[in-house]
Amino acid sequence: MGLDYKSSGVDIEAGYRSVELIKQSVKETMRPEVLGALGGFSGAFSLQKIKEMKSPVLLSGTDGVGTKLKLAFLMNRHDTIGIDCVAMCVNDVACAGGEPLFFLDYIACGKNEPEKIARIVKGIADGCAQCGAALIGGETAEHPGLMPEEEYDVAGFAVGIAEKEEIIDGHEIGEKDVLIGVFSSGLHSNGFSLVRNVFDMTEESLSHYYEELSAPLGEVLLTPTKIYVKMMKQLKENGIRVKGCSHITGGGFYENVPR
Repeated sequence: MGLDYKSSGVDIEAGYRSVELIKQSVKETMRPEVLGALGGFSGAFSLQKIKEMKSPVLLSGTDGVGTKLKLAFLMNRHDTIGIDCVAMCVNDVACAGGEPLFFLDYIACGKNEPEKIARIVKGIADGCAQCGAALIGGETAEHPGLMPEEEYDVAGFAVGIAEKEEIIDGHEIGEKDVLIGVFSSGLHSNGFSLVRNVFDMTEESLSHYYEELSAPLGEVLLTPTKIYVKMMKQLKENGIRVKGCSHITGGGFYENVPR
């Protein structure tokens, strides 16, 4: 038998099938500024909009989902974890007063299962739709021997834009200003290493229905991270000046608010 990619654990044909399965999801996130089609070496996005701005500044954010992925593996549910990935990135951009423009994803997996990859990307596309960002590119890397076949990791990168004078950086905060907390959808994508120590994470425990939660434990824990982009946009449109904003992620309240 000759040496080839497939015998080495990399299924190129599966990669092609994955691309075909995700095309519609990606298409649904498109904005007029997107140039070219899916599959090129780079994603292109027109900055014609900048001409309408006084002093435009690009803002970026990158992040991953973390160990919340373990729940997706145990529950064999992969259609929401992509929303978490988008949220972790675009919420950072929104904290600075930015409008997300486009997003790119990176998926590393032990084995490329096209249907599973398509569900992950569908979640990413759903997250992009929630915040108005175009999904203009991505990479799915098959890593046999490096990762277990049934596992994967997801990370993303978002780019947004804001007027320089409208960037939220906290420098205007003063005494007597009011600190307002906004409801989350749950634990978001943080602290799951601790959560997994608190709960006995098995298929049985995750499927257990809790009256207090009105849902099975796994369903509650897997609830996607809330995306706050539209809320921030509405505040701006209503003339409400936000002087500072914190995305409460790893480190919690006490570490993120001072930032």
